[in-house]
Amino acid sequence: MATALYGPDGFFVSGPGPAAHFRTSVHASPVFTSCLLRLLSSLDAALGQPARLDVVDVGAGRGELLRSLSVAVGVPLAERLRLTAVEKAPRPDDLPPQIEWVDEIPQGVTGLLVATEWLDNVPLDLAVPTPEGWRYVLVNPTTGEESTGNPVNAEDAAWLNQWWPSPTSTTPGRAEVGRSRDEAWVGALRRLDRGLALAVDYGHLRDERPVGGSLTGYRGGRQVSPVPDGSCDVTAHVAMDSVASAGERVARCAYTLVSQREGLRALGADGGRPPLSLASRDPAGYLRALAAASAVAELTDPAGLGGHWWLLQPVGVALDPLMAR
Repeated sequence: MATALYGPDGFFVSGPGPAAHFRTSVHASPVFTSCLLRLLSSLDAALGQPARLDVVDVGAGRGELLRSLSVAVGVPLAERLRLTAVEKAPRPDDLPPQIEWVDEIPQGVTGLLVATEWLDNVPLDLAVPTPEGWRYVLVNPTTGEESTGNPVNAEDAAWLNQWWPSPTSTTPGRAEVGRSRDEAWVGALRRLDRGLALAVDYGHLRDERPVGGSLTGYRGGRQVSPVPDGSCDVTAHVAMDSVASAGERVARCAYTLVSQREGLRALGADGGRPPLSLASRDPAGYLRALAAASAVAELTDPAGLGGHWWLLQPVGVALDPLMAR
């Protein structure tokens, strides 16, 4: 999975970028950027308006979010803002010069660290139950054919015992071992001196784990078999409660775990249709308001992007009570 996604010929390194294959909240509407700006403004105030305010986008694609932020942010804040994209792919030729481009999360971040659909692409192992216990799933990287491998190691067995419900005779299923996602999130938090880390991703909680797992692939806007040959995105939903718990032990601050629908509405994304009376008074204004409402509706649809989880994890800063778990 790691080679298929991040190797020299991997999906995220050599191709045209994620936007060519699937639609994220960043691609869907500028409303998402506007809400993040409101969040950033609140965070800036909580930090005491530091001389340098970081925004670090982990798994930045081709820099779409930071491009939008650089245009939308006001002049006073823009003078203090440092935008950093973290991505394994080469820097896009047309990326604005004020956006830094690195392949690892920098140290000493003060501000906002945002990871939109990053954790679901952190490589993980799969496991299947056998009479002797959990065993890893092996995969042929060319054909995608699967087979059963060795017993899981002690660390992964401990994670499965805590975070993945035990299989039964009627629902044997298979598990996606999320320990690597926990470690990736903890590693990101350790680069954050003071501020807020926000993970936005498809995910699930312990009582609602998918029995057969969620591993799948995407190519050209379509769901495909997750063959790890570098030709498609290989992704699995995130055990969000496990990630949050691991992060809390490091950050030592209460976290917030809500749906994207709740998070965006708390940040002012209404989504209500404009009154019909506006159509007669101001037809152009009515159409603009209707388009904005449609964009919010897509971002907050619980059957789509609105079903994303938002994990907000503060580090060394007191934030609005809205963000308290």
